[in-house]
Amino acid sequence: MEKLLDSLQLMVIGLTTVFSVLLLVIYLGKGLITLVNRFAPEEEKPKAVANNASASNVVDPNVAQAINMAISQLTAGKSQATKIERI
Repeated sequence: MEKLLDSLQLMVIGLTTVFSVLLLVIYLGKGLITLVNRFAPEEEKPKAVANNASASNVVDPNVAQAINMAISQLTAGKSQATKIERI
């Protein structure tokens, strides 16, 4: 019976140690993320000009026709694309 109690005590100590180390890793990670975001924020990307963005979103008519034909063939003519734009 004494060996069983010793093994249970060892198991509880081990589980407590693992749980404590995992909590330490989680909170140190959150702190590191907070520090990095505060002192080295992500650089903002320059916004594209509206005229330039609309010109780059235009899809070639041949490509649009090929996409529509592929959709029609895959859905047996039950569906079609209503809007095609480049991302």
